[in-house]
Amino acid sequence: MSNKFIPLSVPNLRGNELEYVTEAIRTEWVSTNGEYVKEFERKIAEYVHVLGAVSCQSGTAGLHISLLLMGVTKEDAVLVPTLTFIAAVNPVKYIGAKPIFMDCDNSLCIDPIKVEEYCREECNFIGGKLVERQTGRHIKVLLVVHVFGNMSNMVSLMRIAEKYNLKVIEDATEAIGTYYLDGELAGKYAGTVGDIGVYSFNGNKIITTGGGGMIVSNNAEYLKRAKYLTTQAKNDELYFIHNEVGYNYRMTNLQAALGLAQLEQLEYFIQVKEKNYRLYKEAFNDVYGLELLDVREDIRSNRWFYALLCKDYSKSRDELIRYLFENQVQSRPVWGLISEQVPYRNERTYKIDKAYYFWKYIVNIPCSTNLSNEDVQRVIDLILKKPIA
Repeated sequence: MSNKFIPLSVPNLRGNELEYVTEAIRTEWVSTNGEYVKEFERKIAEYVHVLGAVSCQSGTAGLHISLLLMGVTKEDAVLVPTLTFIAAVNPVKYIGAKPIFMDCDNSLCIDPIKVEEYCREECNFIGGKLVERQTGRHIKVLLVVHVFGNMSNMVSLMRIAEKYNLKVIEDATEAIGTYYLDGELAGKYAGTVGDIGVYSFNGNKIITTGGGGMIVSNNAEYLKRAKYLTTQAKNDELYFIHNEVGYNYRMTNLQAALGLAQLEQLEYFIQVKEKNYRLYKEAFNDVYGLELLDVREDIRSNRWFYALLCKDYSKSRDELIRYLFENQVQSRPVWGLISEQVPYRNERTYKIDKAYYFWKYIVNIPCSTNLSNEDVQRVIDLILKKPIA
């Protein structure tokens, strides 16, 4: 049996990465100024068809700035999903605002039916403001996360936002390259439907800058202010005049050089992700107790992560993870629900049940774009307990 370790999700750096990074070093533009930063921003905006993009240090930093751009203060509340990585919600706490946790639907993304029910049953809409009855807080923002490269039901969510005068921030940190295939949002990319969108280029994302993020919008004022806030709020760069508190959230030229080379390969990476998804899907299709979750039928997904539902399987979620690890294959459970985490246990939740179900049974299995067919088959054989050559 092969002893090769198969990681869950690692970068694929086989394009022009070395060439571009070497050029950045050769020209000594390695910090936060440089042509690669401008070019990466331009290329991202071009790829997802928006007015502009502003690079930043991480997806988390991008979400923090986005909340500030939407005018969220410590007096306000934000509707957030409980089934996602905690970095999506932590920026709400940075500001001192209150998160209100919503359940997911079968897409693993925030459930629009429960969101609307909550707005209708638990809030008052007065003078153009959605106000939670229990706390009196103004709910300003709906924070939507496109989980694992799937896409939330943006048609329904945008209608809810319009009805209750909510700003929409799209956490598309896992979903660059995902877009609607048909319907009224046909051709719209994840991150470009709401008021503002954020991407992440962390090391495990489909494209990476090692760390880094990007804010995108079709609103010129948001973009201008995002650039201002992420670069220390300089009102006069020569004389160092700062009229507001800013943030050192800039992306470096080295990171942008890496990102530009990665972006050139994004469509190829998505093809590989789709191919490997199909291999897994075919293998598990008729296996009792196993289901490889699919995405919405009306989208082209980037297939960032594969979610294997292990209900009534011969091994529990934790047994399967442990068994794979013992056989040199990395997997993981879905994130612990944020509303269950220590810093959030006293925050408001609304009818969360489906998220518990998925938390209990999902295992993420290897999905790197440099997986060979043999790697995928080895993972399949282990899960199906077949002899491995």
